[in-house]
Amino acid sequence: MKRALITYGGWEGHEPEKTSEIARGMLDEAGFEVVVSDTLDCYLDKELLGSLDLIVNNWTQSEISKEQVTGLIETVRSGAGLAGWHGGLGDSFRMHPPYQWMVGGQWVAHPGNVIDYTVQITDRKDPIVKDLSDFAMHSEQYYMHVDPSNEVLATTTFTAEHASWIGGTVIPVVWKRRYGQGKVFYSSLGHIASDFDVPQAREILRRGMLWAAR
Repeated sequence: MKRALITYGGWEGHEPEKTSEIARGMLDEAGFEVVVSDTLDCYLDKELLGSLDLIVNNWTQSEISKEQVTGLIETVRSGAGLAGWHGGLGDSFRMHPPYQWMVGGQWVAHPGNVIDYTVQITDRKDPIVKDLSDFAMHSEQYYMHVDPSNEVLATTTFTAEHASWIGGTVIPVVWKRRYGQGKVFYSSLGHIASDFDVPQAREILRRGMLWAAR
Protein backbone atom coordinates (compact mmCIF):
# COMPACT_ATOMS: atom_id res chain seq x y z
CA MET A 1 0.00 0.00 0.00
CA LYS A 2 1.31 3.42 -0.91
CA ARG A 3 1.59 6.01 1.84
CA ALA A 4 0.85 9.73 1.54
CA LEU A 5 1.26 12.69 3.84
CA ILE A 6 -1.13 15.63 3.58
CA THR A 7 -0.02 18.61 5.62
CA TYR A 8 -2.06 21.80 5.77
CA GLY A 9 -2.30 25.22 7.40
CA GLY A 10 -1.46 28.84 6.74
CA TRP A 11 -3.87 31.46 5.41
CA GLU A 12 -7.43 30.40 6.18
CA GLY A 13 -8.86 32.16 3.11
CA HIS A 14 -7.72 29.18 1.02
CA GLU A 15 -9.74 26.78 3.20
CA PRO A 16 -6.74 24.50 3.82
CA GLU A 17 -8.61 21.94 5.89
CA LYS A 18 -11.54 21.64 3.48
CA THR A 19 -9.36 21.40 0.38
CA SER A 20 -7.09 18.88 2.09
CA GLU A 21 -10.11 16.72 2.85
CA ILE A 22 -10.93 16.68 -0.87
CA ALA A 23 -7.42 15.46 -1.64
CA ARG A 24 -7.60 12.91 1.15
CA GLY A 25 -10.82 11.49 -0.25
CA MET A 26 -9.18 11.02 -3.64
CA LEU A 27 -6.18 9.25 -2.14
CA ASP A 28 -8.32 7.08 0.14
CA GLU A 29 -10.31 6.00 -2.90
CA ALA A 30 -7.07 5.15 -4.71
CA GLY A 31 -6.01 2.87 -1.87
CA PHE A 32 -3.39 5.03 -0.16
CA GLU A 33 -2.68 5.02 3.54
CA VAL A 34 -3.01 8.75 4.32
CA VAL A 35 -1.36 10.58 7.21
CA VAL A 36 -2.69 14.08 7.88
CA SER A 37 -0.76 16.76 9.79
CA ASP A 38 -1.60 20.36 10.66
CA THR A 39 1.98 21.14 11.68
CA LEU A 40 5.16 21.52 9.66
CA ASP A 41 7.02 19.52 12.30
CA CYS A 42 6.07 16.49 10.21
CA TYR A 43 9.02 17.48 8.03
CA LEU A 44 11.33 16.77 10.97
CA ASP A 45 10.09 13.20 11.41
CA LYS A 46 12.68 11.15 9.52
CA GLU A 47 10.86 7.86 10.10
CA LEU A 48 7.64 9.27 8.64
CA LEU A 49 9.39 10.95 5.72
CA GLY A 50 11.25 7.76 4.85
CA SER A 51 7.96 5.85 4.60
CA LEU A 52 6.25 8.20 2.14
CA ASP A 53 5.41 7.77 -1.52
CA LEU A 54 3.68 11.17 -1.80
CA ILE A 55 3.65 14.50 0.01
CA VAL A 56 0.76 16.92 -0.46
CA ASN A 57 1.81 20.33 0.88
CA ASN A 58 -1.07 22.76 1.50
CA TRP A 59 0.33 25.82 3.29
CA THR A 60 -0.18 29.39 2.04
CA GLN A 61 1.91 32.40 3.13
CA SER A 62 3.62 30.43 5.87
CA GLU A 63 6.93 30.38 7.68
CA ILE A 64 9.05 27.24 7.71
CA SER A 65 12.30 26.60 9.51
CA LYS A 66 15.50 25.70 7.70
CA GLU A 67 15.37 22.24 9.25
CA GLN A 68 11.74 21.67 8.20
CA VAL A 69 12.20 22.79 4.60
CA THR A 70 15.40 20.74 4.35
CA GLY A 71 13.49 17.65 5.46
CA LEU A 72 10.87 18.23 2.78
CA ILE A 73 13.31 18.98 -0.02
CA GLU A 74 15.59 16.05 0.74
CA THR A 75 12.63 13.65 0.88
CA VAL A 76 11.42 14.71 -2.55
CA ARG A 77 14.93 14.71 -4.02
CA SER A 78 15.31 11.13 -2.73
CA GLY A 79 12.21 9.92 -4.58
CA ALA A 80 8.98 10.79 -2.77
CA GLY A 81 6.45 12.62 -4.95
CA LEU A 82 5.23 16.15 -4.25
CA ALA A 83 1.83 17.46 -5.29
CA GLY A 84 -0.37 20.44 -4.59
CA TRP A 85 -2.48 23.27 -5.83
CA HIS A 86 -2.94 27.03 -5.85
CA GLY A 87 -1.26 28.92 -2.98
CA GLY A 88 -0.99 25.76 -0.89
CA LEU A 89 2.00 24.67 -2.96
CA GLY A 90 2.72 27.67 -5.18
CA ASP A 91 2.81 30.37 -2.48
CA SER A 92 3.83 28.48 0.65
CA PHE A 93 7.23 29.72 1.77
CA ARG A 94 8.17 32.99 0.08
CA MET A 95 11.51 33.29 1.85
CA HIS A 96 12.86 29.94 0.62
CA PRO A 97 13.98 29.96 -3.05
CA PRO A 98 15.19 26.31 -2.84
CA TYR A 99 11.58 25.32 -2.12
CA GLN A 100 10.35 27.37 -5.09
CA TRP A 101 12.97 25.74 -7.33
CA MET A 102 11.63 22.34 -6.33
CA VAL A 103 8.01 23.32 -7.01
CA GLY A 104 8.85 24.97 -10.32
CA GLY A 105 7.11 28.29 -9.76
CA GLN A 106 5.87 30.97 -7.39
CA TRP A 107 2.64 32.97 -7.33
CA VAL A 108 3.09 36.72 -7.87
CA ALA A 109 -0.39 38.14 -8.69
CA HIS A 110 -4.04 37.44 -9.50
CA PRO A 111 -5.20 40.52 -11.45
CA GLY A 112 -8.88 41.24 -10.89
CA ASN A 113 -9.04 38.75 -8.01
CA VAL A 114 -11.95 36.33 -8.59
CA ILE A 115 -12.87 36.51 -12.29
CA ASP A 116 -14.03 34.38 -15.20
CA TYR A 117 -11.23 32.85 -17.25
CA THR A 118 -10.46 29.85 -19.42
CA VAL A 119 -7.99 27.02 -18.93
CA GLN A 120 -6.49 25.67 -22.15
CA ILE A 121 -5.22 22.09 -22.27
CA THR A 122 -1.87 22.13 -24.06
CA ASP A 123 -0.72 18.49 -24.04
CA ARG A 124 -3.71 16.29 -24.75
CA LYS A 125 -1.60 13.12 -24.88
CA ASP A 126 -0.36 13.40 -21.30
CA PRO A 127 -2.28 11.08 -18.93
CA ILE A 128 -2.92 13.86 -16.41
CA VAL A 129 -5.03 15.86 -18.89
CA LYS A 130 -5.84 13.26 -21.57
CA ASP A 131 -9.41 13.45 -22.92
CA LEU A 132 -10.10 16.73 -21.09
CA SER A 133 -11.32 19.78 -23.00
CA ASP A 134 -10.62 23.45 -22.35
CA PHE A 135 -12.82 24.68 -19.52
CA ALA A 136 -14.04 27.78 -17.71
CA MET A 137 -13.19 28.81 -14.16
CA HIS A 138 -14.60 31.53 -11.91
CA SER A 139 -11.76 31.99 -9.45
CA GLU A 140 -8.37 33.63 -9.05
CA GLN A 141 -6.40 33.52 -12.30
CA TYR A 142 -2.85 32.94 -11.09
CA TYR A 143 -0.01 34.93 -12.64
CA MET A 144 3.15 33.02 -11.78
CA HIS A 145 6.89 33.12 -12.21
CA VAL A 146 7.72 29.67 -13.56
CA ASP A 147 10.68 27.42 -14.33
CA PRO A 148 11.18 26.97 -18.09
CA SER A 149 12.08 23.32 -17.48
CA ASN A 150 8.51 22.53 -16.38
CA GLU A 151 6.47 20.21 -18.57
CA VAL A 152 3.38 22.39 -19.04
CA LEU A 153 0.04 20.61 -19.44
CA ALA A 154 -2.41 23.53 -19.32
CA THR A 155 -2.24 27.33 -19.59
CA THR A 156 -4.39 30.42 -19.29
CA THR A 157 -4.27 33.65 -21.29
CA PHE A 158 -4.60 36.99 -19.52
CA THR A 159 -6.57 39.90 -20.91
CA ALA A 160 -5.63 43.57 -20.50
CA GLU A 161 -8.78 44.30 -18.47
CA HIS A 162 -7.15 44.32 -15.03
CA ALA A 163 -3.52 45.06 -15.99
CA SER A 164 -3.05 46.60 -19.42
CA TRP A 165 0.56 45.51 -19.84
CA ILE A 166 -0.14 41.75 -19.60
CA GLY A 167 -2.83 41.47 -22.27
CA GLY A 168 -2.25 38.28 -24.26
CA THR A 169 0.26 36.83 -21.80
CA VAL A 170 0.09 33.05 -21.50
CA ILE A 171 0.87 31.57 -18.07
CA PRO A 172 1.06 27.88 -17.08
CA VAL A 173 -1.79 26.53 -14.96
CA VAL A 174 -0.80 22.86 -14.67
CA TRP A 175 2.68 21.39 -14.87
CA LYS A 176 4.78 18.44 -13.88
CA ARG A 177 8.52 18.16 -13.40
CA ARG A 178 11.32 16.13 -11.89
CA TYR A 179 13.29 17.14 -8.84
CA GLY A 180 16.14 14.75 -8.17
CA GLN A 181 14.51 11.32 -8.07
CA GLY A 182 11.12 12.75 -7.14
CA LYS A 183 8.19 13.78 -9.31
CA VAL A 184 6.43 17.11 -8.74
CA PHE A 185 2.88 18.01 -9.82
CA TYR A 186 1.33 21.48 -9.56
CA SER A 187 -2.05 23.00 -10.47
CA SER A 188 -2.92 26.64 -9.80
CA LEU A 189 -6.62 25.70 -9.59
CA GLY A 190 -8.21 25.44 -6.16
CA HIS A 191 -8.54 28.85 -4.50
CA ILE A 192 -11.31 27.46 -2.29
CA ALA A 193 -12.90 24.04 -1.93
CA SER A 194 -15.81 24.80 -4.27
CA ASP A 195 -13.35 25.30 -7.16
CA PHE A 196 -13.06 21.52 -7.19
CA ASP A 197 -16.75 21.32 -8.08
CA VAL A 198 -15.48 21.97 -11.62
CA PRO A 199 -15.02 18.39 -12.89
CA GLN A 200 -11.86 19.10 -14.87
CA ALA A 201 -10.15 20.85 -11.96
CA ARG A 202 -10.98 17.93 -9.68
CA GLU A 203 -9.86 15.28 -12.15
CA ILE A 204 -6.58 17.05 -12.89
CA LEU A 205 -5.76 17.11 -9.18
CA ARG A 206 -6.64 13.43 -8.75
CA ARG A 207 -4.57 12.32 -11.72
CA GLY A 208 -1.70 14.64 -10.82
CA MET A 209 -1.36 13.28 -7.29
CA LEU A 210 -1.41 9.68 -8.54
CA TRP A 211 1.21 10.50 -11.18
CA ALA A 212 3.52 12.14 -8.64
CA ALA A 213 3.46 9.26 -6.14
CA ARG A 214 6.62 7.18 -5.99
